[in-house]
Amino acid sequence: MSDPHAAHTHAHAGKSCCHHADVNAPATVRDPVCGMSVDPLKTAHHAEHAGQSYHFCSGRCREKFVANPEAYVGETAKHVATSAAKPEKPGAIYTCPMHPQVRQIGPGSCPICGMALEPVDVTTSTGPNAELVDMTRRMWIGAALALPLAILEMGSHFPGLPWVSRVPPAWSQWIMFALASPVVLWAGWPFFVRAADSVRHRSLNMFSLIALGVGAAYLYSLAAVFAPGWFPADLKDMHGMIPAYFEAGAVITVLVLVGQVLELRAREQTGGAIRALLNLAPKTARRIRDGREDEEIPVDAVRLGDLLRVRPGDSVPVDGTIIEGSSAVDESMVTGESMPIEKANGDVVIGGTLNGAGGLVVRADKVGTDTMLARIVRMVADAQRSRAPIQRLADLVSSWFVPAVILVAALAFAAWLVWGSAPSLAHAIVAAVSVLIIACPCALGLATPMSIMVGVGKGASAGVLIKNAEALERFEKVDTLVVDKTGTLTEGKPKVVAVRALAGFDEATVLQLGASLEQASEHPLASAIVTNASDRGLDLRPVADFNSLTGMGVRGSIAGRPVAIGNQKLLAAAGIDSSHLQAEADKLRAEGATVMFVAIDGKAAGLIVVADPIKASTPSALASLAQDGVRIVMLTGDNRVTAMAVARQLGLSEVEAEVMPDQKHAVIRKLRAEGRVVAMAGDGVNDAPALAEADIGIAMGTGTEVAMHSAGVTLVKGDLAGLARARTLSRATM
Repeated sequence: MSDPHAAHTHAHAGKSCCHHADVNAPATVRDPVCGMSVDPLKTAHHAEHAGQSYHFCSGRCREKFVANPEAYVGETAKHVATSAAKPEKPGAIYTCPMHPQVRQIGPGSCPICGMALEPVDVTTSTGPNAELVDMTRRMWIGAALALPLAILEMGSHFPGLPWVSRVPPAWSQWIMFALASPVVLWAGWPFFVRAADSVRHRSLNMFSLIALGVGAAYLYSLAAVFAPGWFPADLKDMHGMIPAYFEAGAVITVLVLVGQVLELRAREQTGGAIRALLNLAPKTARRIRDGREDEEIPVDAVRLGDLLRVRPGDSVPVDGTIIEGSSAVDESMVTGESMPIEKANGDVVIGGTLNGAGGLVVRADKVGTDTMLARIVRMVADAQRSRAPIQRLADLVSSWFVPAVILVAALAFAAWLVWGSAPSLAHAIVAAVSVLIIACPCALGLATPMSIMVGVGKGASAGVLIKNAEALERFEKVDTLVVDKTGTLTEGKPKVVAVRALAGFDEATVLQLGASLEQASEHPLASAIVTNASDRGLDLRPVADFNSLTGMGVRGSIAGRPVAIGNQKLLAAAGIDSSHLQAEADKLRAEGATVMFVAIDGKAAGLIVVADPIKASTPSALASLAQDGVRIVMLTGDNRVTAMAVARQLGLSEVEAEVMPDQKHAVIRKLRAEGRVVAMAGDGVNDAPALAEADIGIAMGTGTEVAMHSAGVTLVKGDLAGLARARTLSRATM
């Protein structure tokens, strides 16, 4: 589920949401966290901040507010309120998650299946789902009333409850009537509304059958209590009473409510991927005004052609082109490439990517829904709403099953009416009601969740987190695994994999002096070199005359010795010959590594090789899957040279490199169109659309929150060996 602390981006925040609890207060006020209407006199959840009173719909909202009030009523909230999308815009389009072809303006219920519609455009709002809150309330109240009802009806059959049999039968029926009425008529009311809608729209569904079964049981029981004379004498029990079925109607209602709550919680989780993506986008941008001053504006206010200042460490607000400055930009969220990319004048940058140590001035080329991040959000949303074949089968079965049950009930009624013993009408009604009650699909609502709960629990204990039943069901059928490179096959972090020293120098000296120089550098690869030196126990020396040369490297003096580390251009600029290292450097680059040249005392001293190493468990995991008949395809946004180097080491023959997120999405769709059952394993933001599009999305537990929200399965340790365990679990569960 979505992080409860992420609510600082709620679109309703701001002081306009606050109200004093005085005699002049309106009947309802707005909860500053979720935006729901609250009666300040009835709610039990209140808080004080800055001399003002605030009121909340639930304890959860109050906890969020108390933890960080400024996120909802301070300056931060003002920025968010002006920049984040509103949870419910006028004219917002809503759709059914099961039937995407159903679209309408405003909320409502699906005319086909009866499910509550949800907005097409998910926002950063993380307030409680109003329908989930309502259904949960109905479920708990219904369960509290249905439990004593079931004990009263069935308790005499169990040892230890002798007092049940001492309740006079007449009293028992009246007590059951009092307990069952609120369960059926209030807790189950939404099911009757949806059933009526299904009849009106001529699209019978499971809610039609549930309403028929529950309604028939309740009305029959009412007649048994209030008009027992309508029934034939042979239906009376030993106490001379007509048996009632109040407990059947109440228990069925509660079981269906349990299923609705579980389903709504799962649907709320799917929205977490999109909210996590939206939270990656900066909420504000620094626009350069009149060529001199900067003004901070909501990112929604950025227009094409605006000049934006991106400071070191800031996220790029929108897609654009650099017109001033240079820096290393971390684009791993889009390309998956672990190494930051050097950017300078004329280069394109993507909104949401992270700027490094340099300052940039960027011209806005794409804003709003045209940015790369917005397109990724749309792709994830569309993929999550795409329907699996099992869903279409359920619709088909439902469309035939409901009319078939009604037909059987009608035939039973007619048969008893024509050939039944007197009084035939009473017997016919009893027969028809019996069919409707027995056909009510409560058993399916219980059996499947129970088996899934066991399977999910077993998976969790094995380090495989399974989000939904469909993922568990389909895992055993997977015949194609599409796997990302960075962070999935590899560790996802650059490390020093080799140090080469030339004659006259040793590896320790080359690494020690190189790392000493890099400790003053802000280059992204510097930390990998410094970390490796520390791991080897090498002491770093103080640096004098440090100088960073953009696009080349750094140089300085250590204990009076001139030292430089960077690319060949740096050494050439200092008049140092490094041509004898060219062949080895090219060979290392062909293996996917980044090569740093080190010069000491005015001459080439060696090479420091940085790469993203393959996870130790990856080769055996892929070999096991291949032996099981799974086709493996590497799909990465990284450059082709690096991708092919990794593929050669792992023995992979199918590689798609330099693939953007929308292209990854398309590759998955193409494979599925060929009839393949596709699993996609990835860990980054750029993988989210493909994870959502695949039959089964598999996220690394060491990856991004976006990937884990988009996927149906998460491998807690980020270890592909968990896939074999997941396939075994899927087979056992099915």
